[in-house]
Amino acid sequence: MHRYPAISPAVVLVIAIIVFGMLNERFLNPANLSLITQQVAVVGTLAIAQTLIILTAGIDLSVGAVMVLSSMVIAQFTVQNGLPPIMGLIAGLVVALAAGALNGFLVTRLRLPPFIVTLGTLNVFVALTLLYSNGATVRGGDMPDLLTWTGTTFSVGGVNFTMGVLLMLVLYVVIAFILSQTAWGRHVYAVGDDKEAARLAGISVSRVLMSVYLAAGAILAIGAWIQIGRSNAASPNAGTDLNLDSITAVVIGGTSLFGGRGTIWGTLLGALIVGVFRNGLSLAGLDVLWQTFAVGVLIVLAVSVDQWIRKVRK
Repeated sequence: MHRYPAISPAVVLVIAIIVFGMLNERFLNPANLSLITQQVAVVGTLAIAQTLIILTAGIDLSVGAVMVLSSMVIAQFTVQNGLPPIMGLIAGLVVALAAGALNGFLVTRLRLPPFIVTLGTLNVFVALTLLYSNGATVRGGDMPDLLTWTGTTFSVGGVNFTMGVLLMLVLYVVIAFILSQTAWGRHVYAVGDDKEAARLAGISVSRVLMSVYLAAGAILAIGAWIQIGRSNAASPNAGTDLNLDSITAVVIGGTSLFGGRGTIWGTLLGALIVGVFRNGLSLAGLDVLWQTFAVGVLIVLAVSVDQWIRKVRK
């Protein structure tokens, strides 16, 4: 399990699908499967950024807030300022990169703990979003087609997927390749496993950490685009609670909170598990509080398994 951390979430996902399929015949309907994938698209994208940061033994509580801020900038630049949609997307990317750079600067230069840094910037980004947007939602009908393109659907085997789901999967393929086949990816794992050992091996720890936060920012900008297509709107109140869901997906997916171990594909499985559990329990008629309870139990179990694996390894 230490060598292949994605085994556990894969088994959990298969069992969950079988059980929920037996409990409710509607669960395996193409329309419901389509709904699950669309719900996972946003969380799954945020979880990619979260995975990169957790692999370095950090954590980012501000991913949801950065995504929402970026989405509002994209929408406002295009609708309110009348700029071309591509300029709006670029503006959203710049804002997300700036947010990542701020987090990275505070972590690498001021040596502040990532948890405290991102807890603070979470509130900063939420406030900036509300101030910038005046609390108003920009409707999808007012936006150019390019901004809502990620919500366009296509059918595969009777199941409808959105372009946002496809874009998320492309991101997983790209990041998986980078982490496994490039020197930068190996440096990310090395820094997360032991910063001092990585420094002695000639790796610039500060540079790697800053690049990780910048990469996370770029991914969050793409998540903002997916979110706009998913909800057909840009709302300052949408997605700020996705911070914990992204962490949940990463932890359930087998990535160690202590850094240095995990795979991006495990994160995708974790995001799917969260989506399947929420959807399956909803179809079973359970209250939303019990759905949250079930996800909380999954987190505790996932961290317990991680701790056990670490002890066995030692």
